[in-house]
Amino acid sequence: MSEPKRNAEAAPDATRPRTSTRDPEALRAALEPWLARRTGGTDVRISDVRTPQTNGMSSETLLFDARWNLPDREAQFRQCVARLAPATDAMPIFPEYRMRDQFTVMALVGERTAVPVPRTLWYESDPEILGAEFFVMERVEGLVPPDILPYTFGDNWLSQATDDQRRHLQDATVATLARIHAIPATAEEVTFLGDLGADGDTALRAHVDGWRSYYTWAHGDHPIPILEKTFAWLDAHWPTAVDAPVLSWGDARIGNIMYRDFAPAAVLDWEMAGIAPREVDLGWLVFLHRFFQDLAEFFELPGLPGFLGFGDVAAEYTALTGYRVRDQGFYEVYAALRHGIVMGRVNQRRIRFGEQEAPDEPDGLVNHAATLERMIGEG
Repeated sequence: MSEPKRNAEAAPDATRPRTSTRDPEALRAALEPWLARRTGGTDVRISDVRTPQTNGMSSETLLFDARWNLPDREAQFRQCVARLAPATDAMPIFPEYRMRDQFTVMALVGERTAVPVPRTLWYESDPEILGAEFFVMERVEGLVPPDILPYTFGDNWLSQATDDQRRHLQDATVATLARIHAIPATAEEVTFLGDLGADGDTALRAHVDGWRSYYTWAHGDHPIPILEKTFAWLDAHWPTAVDAPVLSWGDARIGNIMYRDFAPAAVLDWEMAGIAPREVDLGWLVFLHRFFQDLAEFFELPGLPGFLGFGDVAAEYTALTGYRVRDQGFYEVYAALRHGIVMGRVNQRRIRFGEQEAPDEPDGLVNHAATLERMIGEG
């Protein structure tokens, strides 16, 4: 498979992909009476409704400020974030968004661990309010490594940090994953996410089967050859031993963490949470950086070489937990496959909204198709 040509049309695009077909003013008007009912407050005011501009392409995210009065109490004020399942006419990335599950797992992690997660406020199951179920959490202040333009492209707080600061961020991020994986929860408490009591191999097969079903939903009518080949590669290179599963964050990447002083201040985006071997999160953390690093190098930018390498990440995880990370190649390929399925759907949506042209071949929907080809060719 040949690399795509470098040209002006292939240059990195700073325009954020369209993720919503909803009107912010209509959302504000609907939120005010809803919040009055939920809080029992009066003189409710929702203001400064907006969407984040650098990250997030799946669930819809709304930022807003809320004010209301309560009898015999000081006026209430919250800086809030709402997460909504996207409207059906926005060509959703996933077939379902499990907003209640996201709300529940965030609350559980916040209660049982030292992992910093935003305080969960309200869950709403009635889709008539905003057009979909949603939940609201408190907004946390901090810095997020940007996706658009990618943090590896320079001119942002992470690329301008020192090597020691980035290493501190890397190690603190790995420590956060270790805390998530060690949550003191029973199998019954997380059964909505999967079978924590299963043996490792069964849990991994269920995880992969779930992503195979998602691939069929997203791309079954128009198969993507490189993804089909990668599924076959996974079957042929299945680990000989898989350790017991843990609570898996699922979308474990630095672009889903808000940092202060190069340490996590808020762990965000739990829509891919599940039950899986530890290496599923570790592979995703490493590969998502590799994806952005490869993109930087393709455009002849230095990026951040040496950052978030699997060897360093695995060594730090072992030092913290005593767990020996295994089968690095398998889990990196699995992460690349999962990312390819998601990005294929994202690019389909961009094509639908006129943000990019359809590729000549189906593999062109996967931004890192050439990387995947090399990865499975080397395995």
